Amino acid sequence: MKKNGNREEFNREKLLKGIVRSAEKRPVSMDAITNLVDRVENKLRSLGENEVSSQQIGEYVMEDLVNLDEIAYIRFASVYRQFKDMSVFYKELKEIMEKDKKKNQDQDHSGDK
Repeated sequence: MKKNGNREEFNREKLLKGIVRSAEKRPVSMDAITNLVDRVENKLRSLGENEVSSQQIGEYVMEDLVNLDEIAYIRFASVYRQFKDMSVFYKELKEIMEKDKKKNQDQDHSGDK
């Protein structure tokens, strides 16, 4: 189901094209993108629901895409979430940067044991 309430069948190719567009000129292979779409599709099937909102599909994509390529994630999120202003966009960037910082700190301290 779309944001505007219209119903539309899940379109794998449309989702794939959107992710490819967000990953344009990024070091992301087509195999990685295809695998991401496969994982999203599998999540949707595992729900066992007749209808899933486009919002939920977008969230599944972003959960996976942020780990694949952060720039592609920001591009996808900026279109998908339709950021209303720079403060919302900045908040999203800040969250990613904080996750990166924590991940780097965890990696730095993993050898301390």
